[in-house]
Amino acid sequence: MPPRCQVVPLPEHQVQFLLQGRECLRWHFGPQYPRPFFYPVVGPSGHTLTRMGHPGAPSEDHHRSLWFAHFKVAGKNFWNDRTRCRIVQRQWLVYRDGDQEAGVAVLLHWLDEQAHVLMQQQMVAVVHPHWSQRELLSRGEWLLELQSTFRPGPGRRELVLEKTNFGPLGIRVAKTLSEHFGQGRLTSSEGRTGERAIFGRRAAWMDYSGPGGAGTVEGITCFDHPANPNHPCGWHVRSNGWMGPSLCMFGDQRFSSESPLQVRYLLHIHAGELDTRRAAAVAAWFAHRSAWQVVPARRPHEEYRLQLG
Repeated sequence: MPPRCQVVPLPEHQVQFLLQGRECLRWHFGPQYPRPFFYPVVGPSGHTLTRMGHPGAPSEDHHRSLWFAHFKVAGKNFWNDRTRCRIVQRQWLVYRDGDQEAGVAVLLHWLDEQAHVLMQQQMVAVVHPHWSQRELLSRGEWLLELQSTFRPGPGRRELVLEKTNFGPLGIRVAKTLSEHFGQGRLTSSEGRTGERAIFGRRAAWMDYSGPGGAGTVEGITCFDHPANPNHPCGWHVRSNGWMGPSLCMFGDQRFSSESPLQVRYLLHIHAGELDTRRAAAVAAWFAHRSAWQVVPARRPHEEYRLQLG
């Protein structure tokens, strides 16, 4: 029997995540885009809970569903599409299948205008289906762990992510989930709702929920790991359907080759309205979970493997 959770490389620089044969997530890293992204992010109803681009502003087409970016990396703009800086996938490291989870590890290079490697990002993405976490998840729900380890590029000992609201993770939700274009609601772990009450404030997690597919209500809760610098982070949110944990909202973040920067986020793709008690339980589970490591493989025909701790 094939594993219940699978990672499937596809043509056109894409990788598909399958749970019991059904796609829940896809990674795009083609050269036609200035940076990689995930799309779709499929909810329990079978419809995507994210979208490509802003519903009303073509100037924000860089909002590609779920993606990594930052506005000021040593003064360089890696956020929007008006920059010549790019993020490219240098290579994949691990494709992991299993009955309880599936994941990938890739190496990303952040290239400046001259195509020099300014920063390296080792990104791990792991999906957990509802049957692997029955005490936390309802049928059709799933979790996405996103872990990134940032290091300066070759020849650089130190690097700084400068103060900004933009980055390192962006989430553009489906139009129906947004407060302005749909009937959705933004809610923070502090009990605040709506852009005005939430923007720029610290919170351990943020939720965007609203009408999904087939008359359902669905949502995405994004959790900031307690080990992240500046936890709980500030949040950049908009009523038009955008939310992102802002690592550098209150100041610069410096790191070095000897002391790399690691940030961890968790997305809960859930059915129904936000359940704050369940969100607290998921947050506790994530807080006690060890970080992933990419290590040399011990089995024949494999170069690397993923392990916890």
